[in-house]
Amino acid sequence: MKPRDILLALSVPLIWGLGFTFAKAALGQIPPILLMAMRFSLTALVLVWFVRPPRGMMGRIALIALVSATIQYSLTFTGLVDLDASIAIIVVQLEVPFALLLSTLFLKDHIGWRRAIGMALALGGVVLIAGEPRLRGDLAPLFLVAGGALTWSIGQVMVKTVRGVGGFALIAWVAVFAAPQLFLASYLFEDGQIEALAAADWLVWGVIIYLGLIMTAVGYGIWYRLLGLYRVNQVMPFLMLLPVTTMISGGLLLGETITMMTALGAAIVLAGVGFITIRADDDAPASG
Repeated sequence: MKPRDILLALSVPLIWGLGFTFAKAALGQIPPILLMAMRFSLTALVLVWFVRPPRGMMGRIALIALVSATIQYSLTFTGLVDLDASIAIIVVQLEVPFALLLSTLFLKDHIGWRRAIGMALALGGVVLIAGEPRLRGDLAPLFLVAGGALTWSIGQVMVKTVRGVGGFALIAWVAVFAAPQLFLASYLFEDGQIEALAAADWLVWGVIIYLGLIMTAVGYGIWYRLLGLYRVNQVMPFLMLLPVTTMISGGLLLGETITMMTALGAAIVLAGVGFITIRADDDAPASG
């Protein structure tokens, strides 16, 4: 990767990690799917005027929006309501082995034995976290976030099939399709939306602005650009920095604490993700 693109890739976990913490702070006042609907509405309103409709790609982008935005964020942020941000973000790391497995199945990327060990470690670390005393008896939020990680990975593999569409154009049109999908999902699965918006304070609106403009427009614009230039296996490992950003910001801003079991599980997950980033000398080169 070019040095400039490495710096851009490093900025993504910082932007997304802070957004995860900020969203957790707002979820006490606003339903999670509604928060995501507001987020993508703002992104669409800001970006759609500056990009042309991608000819022949609208149906595919609508499907990508459904998978990688509507379903994924509904699962992830509904799970986040009942999880510490620092725990949820570790589970989100499952998107790395999930994406690796999916890219191997559908894009013919090569795993190799080191990455297979990394996948097993990452899954084992999440299993250890699932035994954390705070989670015993109620693993539904954990499974929701894990389901979101899997769905997100499916969406990123789908993104690799979109050719000739720039990063900002892609996220703009994903947002255009995702916003009404999310409002419909909120209507079907949530209640109290009008009351929540009427009572929302500066924190909620500030979070919506950050999520819509910085986390989505800027963060995903960078991310989709990198996915268009490099293999999934090259860019996904940068997301292992997400827990670092979220744990630090969660501790400083939300007062979250990390137990010994969570720390051990996080270390195993990150070790697994680290293994995935190592290419053995005898690994066959991955195909893009």
